Amino acid sequence: MEETYLLNVEGVKKKILHGGQGELPKLQDGSKFTFHFQTLKDNFERTVIDDSREAGMPMEIIVGKMFKLEIWETLLSSMRIGEVAEFWCDIIHTGMYALVSRGMRRISEGRDPLEGQKHRCGMGNMFDYHSTGYADLDELQRTPQPLIFVMELFRVEEPSAYKRDTWAMNNEEKLAAVPVLHSEGNRLVLRREFAQAAAKYQEAVICLRNLQAKEKPWEDDWLKLESLVTPLVLNYCQCQLELGEYYEVLEHTTELLQKHNDNAKAYFKRAKAHAAVWNEQEAREDFMRVAHLDPSMAAAVKKELKQLGERMRKKHVEDRKRYQGLFQSSQG
Repeated sequence: MEETYLLNVEGVKKKILHGGQGELPKLQDGSKFTFHFQTLKDNFERTVIDDSREAGMPMEIIVGKMFKLEIWETLLSSMRIGEVAEFWCDIIHTGMYALVSRGMRRISEGRDPLEGQKHRCGMGNMFDYHSTGYADLDELQRTPQPLIFVMELFRVEEPSAYKRDTWAMNNEEKLAAVPVLHSEGNRLVLRREFAQAAAKYQEAVICLRNLQAKEKPWEDDWLKLESLVTPLVLNYCQCQLELGEYYEVLEHTTELLQKHNDNAKAYFKRAKAHAAVWNEQEAREDFMRVAHLDPSMAAAVKKELKQLGERMRKKHVEDRKRYQGLFQSSQG
């Protein structure tokens, strides 16, 4: 028979659906919970809002890292390993759920959870939350309500037992992680594992962008971080060139050049991407800009322009043959 009781917390009811094993885990700052969860509306249909199994990944939170939905740490602290429990939580605990869910959904979609947030104080950022980008979460923001969380706790790890994800790090840890990620990316490039290398460079950039968001743009601390971002973005773009993701390269190099319009390496990578997608004029303009900005790259530019000319001539010949064939078949 299901056991129902109140946690010693106002506005929370707990129902154990499946008992766990052992004692309650001993927790300390930095301990990591790994669990699956469902979020349901407290209505007749028990409408499902989120389901981590459908998203394809379990949830992780770190004790003491001020997770926006603080009640989750309390709920998980009441569970044993392997336990499945249902928690009813009143409005006083669920007001931030829409914002938390938005971040989790963005992560599962492979996006930066901070995407779109402007550099503002906390009060200013409230205005960015007018729309979450998800209709059901916008409704939750407009009409706060009690929610039901069904949780299954898989494991609890001590801080020394796992590799910290960058989102769980403090500012100093993020800054220290950047050269490690950079080095790991370089090692993977040497092994020609370009997709894995790109992921390392991207993770390092996200660390730095999160730190930059706390600084005033174009002031000294922001510029120091930007000087670390630029080579990582260029390395990421080189990996994307190797992987044939040319439009990805065009997007990131153009964004970089909007801030740093004298970066010869960015022009060079953008030129190669333009050449790969047959943008001949744009490629030639970027290659010429490289030679002007960095004369030491003139030989490389000359080689690329020669290859571009040969590819374009070959393409024109093939196009002419194809058009002639189409014309002759239409005449027949």
